[in-house]
Amino acid sequence: MILVTGGAGFIGANFVLDWLSHSDEPVLTLDKLTYAGNVENLQTLQGDPRHTLVQGDIGDRDLVAQLLTQHQPRAVINFAAESHVDRSIHGPGDFIQTNIVGTFNLLEAVRGYWSALPAADKASFRFLHVSTDEVYGSLAKDDPAFTESSHIEPNSPYSASKAASDHLVRAWHHTYGLPVLTTNCSNNYGPYHFPEKLIPLLIVNSLAGKPLPVYGDGQQIRDWLYVKDHCSAIRRVLEAGRLGEVYNVGGWNEKANIDIVHTVCALLDELRPRADGQPYKNQITYVTDRPGHDRRYAIDARKLESELGWKPAETFETGIRKTVQWYLDNPDWVAHVQSGAYRDWVQKQYAGSSSGQ
Repeated sequence: MILVTGGAGFIGANFVLDWLSHSDEPVLTLDKLTYAGNVENLQTLQGDPRHTLVQGDIGDRDLVAQLLTQHQPRAVINFAAESHVDRSIHGPGDFIQTNIVGTFNLLEAVRGYWSALPAADKASFRFLHVSTDEVYGSLAKDDPAFTESSHIEPNSPYSASKAASDHLVRAWHHTYGLPVLTTNCSNNYGPYHFPEKLIPLLIVNSLAGKPLPVYGDGQQIRDWLYVKDHCSAIRRVLEAGRLGEVYNVGGWNEKANIDIVHTVCALLDELRPRADGQPYKNQITYVTDRPGHDRRYAIDARKLESELGWKPAETFETGIRKTVQWYLDNPDWVAHVQSGAYRDWVQKQYAGSSSGQ
């Protein structure tokens, strides 16, 4: 069995679904089920005996210790994090609490469990921490891409809190010997992405006839990684990564935000044309840039390729088409995750419960 924290969120849920499509090894999902952690993301696993969902906080050391003792996982994959930069600017406290204090408490619970394992189980155990390229800061247009040895220079409360969590994971390996692995990924996109992030927001707002907000001049550059490729990279790092090492995961797809907007608009023009025949790009609205907005991220993923043989399977063109089509095919999911009634139901259903799904 493996324990996946944050497994009802965007990347975590995709990982759980991907894992169980490749393996019958059971998954225990721990998720706080805040606004971005949605039971709906794991709906297809309802009644599947291979999967158990527990509502809980990685900062609850007693709960984590209890789950580890009860289920005896061979690995912990930590996706749990507050992850939206805008939210971190307006309310950094939650990011400090979850990403730093929460990671500390998780590490301590895992260390206690791992220390008591029999020698063979102790040697094979892994703690994989999922992080972000944003910890490296911002690049100029002609700078080389981030490598695993790039300076850590976070520029937002979110990225600073993630950088701190990365440092904790590294320290717990070097000080206590905890067998850790860390991955730093570029911008993910794909199914189950909460509609506050750029690509799902574009799709949802386009279909609703709402403005498509673009920060500043829209020339901020990101490396885009299809979420299922990210999942395959994590599986590979978990399987064969060198202990204590960091692996950058990228899609080799640097795109300016405004180009992403135009690509999504063009796909929607093709797949779901507006009733009035006008192009969706007419809905683009430029808005004031956010404070400290990083100009460019780029990931050099050659270490992952050379050491572990991983490459992304999707180009941006194939991945974004699959993504737009998924949102067109799943309007009920969007309605559910945006519904206040749904959020109330989740809290009533799972509050204080450790029942599986």
